[in-house]
Amino acid sequence: MKKVLFVTTISNTINAFLIPHIELLVKKGHKVDIACNIVKEIDPKLIKLGCKIFNVEFQRMPLKKDNYTAYRKIQKIVVSEGYDLVHVHTPIASFLTRLACRNIANTKLIYTAHGFHFFKGAPLKNWLIYYNIEKWLGRFTDCIITINNEDYIAAQKLLKINDVKYIPGVGIDLNKFKPQTPQKKKELRKQYGYNENDFILICIGELNHNKHQDLLINAVNVLKKKIPNVKLLLVGSGNLMEQYKNQVKKLNLERYIEFLGYRSDVPNLLLISDILVSASRREGLPVNVMEAMATGLPLVVTDCRGNRDLVRHGENGYVVDVEDLYGFANAVEKLYKSEELRVKFGKKSLEFTKTYSLENIRKEMRSIYKIYI
Repeated sequence: MKKVLFVTTISNTINAFLIPHIELLVKKGHKVDIACNIVKEIDPKLIKLGCKIFNVEFQRMPLKKDNYTAYRKIQKIVVSEGYDLVHVHTPIASFLTRLACRNIANTKLIYTAHGFHFFKGAPLKNWLIYYNIEKWLGRFTDCIITINNEDYIAAQKLLKINDVKYIPGVGIDLNKFKPQTPQKKKELRKQYGYNENDFILICIGELNHNKHQDLLINAVNVLKKKIPNVKLLLVGSGNLMEQYKNQVKKLNLERYIEFLGYRSDVPNLLLISDILVSASRREGLPVNVMEAMATGLPLVVTDCRGNRDLVRHGENGYVVDVEDLYGFANAVEKLYKSEELRVKFGKKSLEFTKTYSLENIRKEMRSIYKIYI
């Protein structure tokens, strides 16, 4: 039996994405513990698996004083518990933990990069700061796992890490996200209070600058005369919610756009939708897009890292420039006008989803863990 520690900045990441990975190791006979800032209560499944939980108050803002305390605490935990492997996720936790572990003997360190902050088109300051940090910390990292092609190439060529792996995401549970059927769509729309002829666009993600939902709001403003039955469902909360609500009010789009906040019924919301839309400026490998693909939806997304890994232009959706308002609106309109095209793209989405299935990702992770524990 080996001892493994999973580290993330906040507990939400563990709950949402990493339970299957932890289950994989526990079933192999290893002891797995967790360190994170407990923002949301840890999923009871992890307690049942025997995981010891350490509350380390990582802060998302890098310069907060609490991060120094977190650095000392995570260092003490790793030394006192004697972990054979530490697997880190998310930027702040990954930075502080790798820094803390750099001189600890006999502890291997894996870092899953969910999207480097330096990327094609990123501001110069991102390259000056984050690229150099990653290059330095790479010396203390046994293996970096990247989840998109751009980061995989960057880790090999720019960071020059000895062991770089490419694994497409954290895995989608295909038992949870089922392909859409006309009957199920009709039933759920009635249940949720939508009409059969509504043309529903759905966007899932935090309401912030990076997710760029203002582009979607403006696109609906362009489309409302061409698609009078259009509806945009914005699922999620965030620091720009009030700003976006004001934008909707100013454009008189209240009847077309709904703010749904945080939702636990995302699979059902996808089943009532016609298209998933994403206007992100940057992504790692967006789970919301993969979930929509597993539902069999066509996609309209912006041309950023992560989005373009998942959406093949003209095959399962359209990829448009990040600030191309009319290009985005035109892509939605094309799909609105052609049910045949929507069905074709949706089938391709389902076909591509197999690559990102939880079963496939577990298989990939199993082979990496075999090397390091």
